[in-house]
Amino acid sequence: MRLLRLLRIIQVIVRHRLDSLVLDHERLRLLPPWLLRALRPASDGLPRGQRLRMALETLGPIFVKFGQMLSTRRDLIPPDIADELALLQDRVPPFPSEQVVQTLERVYGRPVEAVFAQFDLQPVASASVAQVHFARLPDGREVAVKVLRPGIAAVIGKDIALLDTAAGLLEAVWADGRRLRPHEVVAEFRKHLVDELDLMLEAASASQLRRNFDASPLLRVPEVYWDYCAPGVMTMQRMHGIPISQVDRLREAGIDIPRLARSGVEIFFSQVFRDGFFHADMHPGNIFVAADGKYIALDFGIMGTLTDEDKNYLAQNFLA
Repeated sequence: MRLLRLLRIIQVIVRHRLDSLVLDHERLRLLPPWLLRALRPASDGLPRGQRLRMALETLGPIFVKFGQMLSTRRDLIPPDIADELALLQDRVPPFPSEQVVQTLERVYGRPVEAVFAQFDLQPVASASVAQVHFARLPDGREVAVKVLRPGIAAVIGKDIALLDTAAGLLEAVWADGRRLRPHEVVAEFRKHLVDELDLMLEAASASQLRRNFDASPLLRVPEVYWDYCAPGVMTMQRMHGIPISQVDRLREAGIDIPRLARSGVEIFFSQVFRDGFFHADMHPGNIFVAADGKYIALDFGIMGTLTDEDKNYLAQNFLA
């Protein structure tokens, strides 16, 4: 199975002409022009960033996660690629509405219309592990319903196994491979992904973060409606705001950008040093800004914790 998956990855790389990204590397520009022309594949007319994004979407959730991580590292990758990969933060192709209905009816044991007064089958956001739909409860409360992708656990299991094989190969063929501890890196990646597959864990994390900032003038966290939650479905308060990456919209709304920056630092340090419990996946797709200038936190699938010893170690390094 791993061999078949590896062949599939190679096929996607070739189909989307990603080998051209390697041939465009500055070190290879020293090669004779005739050799580069012979090696470089024919272009399909699409920009390189778009080709990379499409390939990651085709390969599945682990590769989408990798693209999400890269999109935040503009110090490492060119702006055109970073801009395109940023679309992976909440615009992954959604799964069919029929599967959404099947999941909800399996979880609740009754038709969707008997659970919600209104349910929008068109997702408002679609990510690598789950997608979100707006709905309304029978009492009129507006909610956001997060639904896990069907069969995602099996897909992740196969890709993790392939990554573990690649880690072993890295250790075997590269002198510095063992020092980088690739098996430990894959194991950590596996842990976070497995945690994300249980939406009850995410609901608990959201509730804890909400309690920590219950009276905060800086941060809003959606309320979780536990009666409508299960391992594959999470229902929470619908939040209204502007994505933090849309700076022009924030300015048009009269948001004080320097104040927003200061608030962001205070929120982060409060999570780390006061609570020892922090949101560990704060890419722009997970942060909104309310009309009153408060931050809105979303997506609590990856959270971090720190002991008192950890906090003391970090504080001493900051002071130094």
